[in-house]
Parts: sequence; C-alpha cells; structure tokens
Amino acid sequence: MRVVDRTGSTNADLVADSGAAEGDWLVALQQDQGRGRQGRSWVQATGNFFGSTVVDLAPADPPAQTLSLAAGLALIEALDVAVPGQPLMLKWPNDVLLGGAKLAGILLERTASRVVVGFGVNLASAPELPDRPCASLAGAIRPDAFAPLLAASFARLLQLWRVSDSAALVRAWEQRAHFAGTRLSVHVSADETVSGRFVGLDPDGALRLILDDEGIEVIRAGDVEL
Repeated sequence: MRVVDRTGSTNADLVADSGAAEGDWLVALQQDQGRGRQGRSWVQATGNFFGSTVVDLAPADPPAQTLSLAAGLALIEALDVAVPGQPLMLKWPNDVLLGGAKLAGILLERTASRVVVGFGVNLASAPELPDRPCASLAGAIRPDAFAPLLAASFARLLQLWRVSDSAALVRAWEQRAHFAGTRLSVHVSADETVSGRFVGLDPDGALRLILDDEGIEVIRAGDVEL
C-alpha cells in the first residue's frame, strides 16, 4: 500500500499507471481533484479517506458490473469494524449512508481488462451539499488506520465475488440496503425520473422497482433518492 501526502485523484493516478497490479492500493491524505459518479467532484477535507485499488479481470470472473456489489459490502464491513454499532446502510448503486445521510461513495472505472475501484469516506468531516445530506464519523478513526481495514475487507470480498454464486452476493448486499418495499425515486437522466417500490436487485446488480401500475422496472444506471 502506497500512501502519499497529496494528489489530484487516486483513481486517475492508478488508471494512468500501467504498472499497477491487482492488490495495489494508493491512499492520499489529501486529494484535490476527487471525482464521484457521473463526473461529480468529491469534496475533499483533511482527515477523510481517499483511496483506490486495482482489479485485473479474468475471463472466468463474474460480470464486471457486479464488482460494485462486492466493493460496497467490503466498505460497509470495514466501517463495521472501525466504528461498531453505527446505523449504516448501502444505497444503490455505490453509496454508504449513516443515519440516512451520505457517508461514503465508490467510483469504479474500467479500462480494458482492469477496473480501478476508488473509495471516499467522510472519516473526519462532511461537506455541505445542496442536493443531499452528508454525514461523517467525526474523527473516530484516522485514514492511515482505516486503510488496512478496507484493504483486508476488499481482498476477502473480491475472492468471494470470484468463487460465490452471484445470487448469494446479491442477497448479502440486499441485507445491508434499503428494505424491500422502500419507495425510491431514481433520476435516470436529466429529464427522467422513475419512482416505485424497491424489490431487490437483478443478478447483474441492476435495481428492480415495482411501479405504481404494478409493472417491474429494471434500472442499470441512475441516482437514487429514498
């Protein structure tokens, strides 16, 4: 694991590093150009966690999009160890909530047969955002102490992702997510929102909603509001 004082983006650095191999981690104590999903910026603050790792995809691996489920489970597992007893919940597709507010996010970027998986966690402080509430762990653990917990958890979940039935991974994710029947609104594009009740995930990790007309909508990309 390599820890640097400062960088633009740990994800961008590993994407650009052709020598980075599976299991390598890059952790930055400060990150100036962090990114979230759909090109959003990830607001940095000293004491929060910014780290990325590499997965080399093999022909026998499960569908690459299901890797996000393993990453989410690894992150919430590491947080359980770091701060036991917190009201943590996974939110589709790649967030962890604390008491209903965003605590952490995951960004997966694929280049050919490699996926860089980046994690941002508000360990020390939470930004004030106009579109969603955010939470932090108020300094309960330092980034350098959290990093090995996450690395160990991710290594374990990566192995399970490769050898387990995808349905088992989906069930494990669902057990840590919003309850079945929870009403969700999903912004699938700038001018389209789909609302319905959560009924779980497809085997490939897509979100399943029951609409008001009782039809089933399968969504593979979008932003969820509870």
